Amino acid sequence: MATPTIRRLDEKSKAKLRIRAAHNGRSVEQEAREILRSALLLEDQRGASLYDAIRKRMEPQGGEAQPAQTRHSSVSFAVCIC
Repeated sequence: MATPTIRRLDEKSKAKLRIRAAHNGRSVEQEAREILRSALLLEDQRGASLYDAIRKRMEPQGGEAQPAQTRHSSVSFAVCIC
């Protein structure tokens, strides 16, 4: 497998990556892989609705699937651009 190299990463980003890796008990390399994996997964899920995304994330943690509820609003308003 190829080993990507990230060049010209600013010091602030490097420090944040080191801190995040330490907080999560990972090496900097493992943390970078997880960040990329998560970002690409989110990119794949962009077509899903917010409800579906939340449900997909919560169900494995014991969240119960509930049918989506429709909101009905009786409030009306006017916008004035002066």
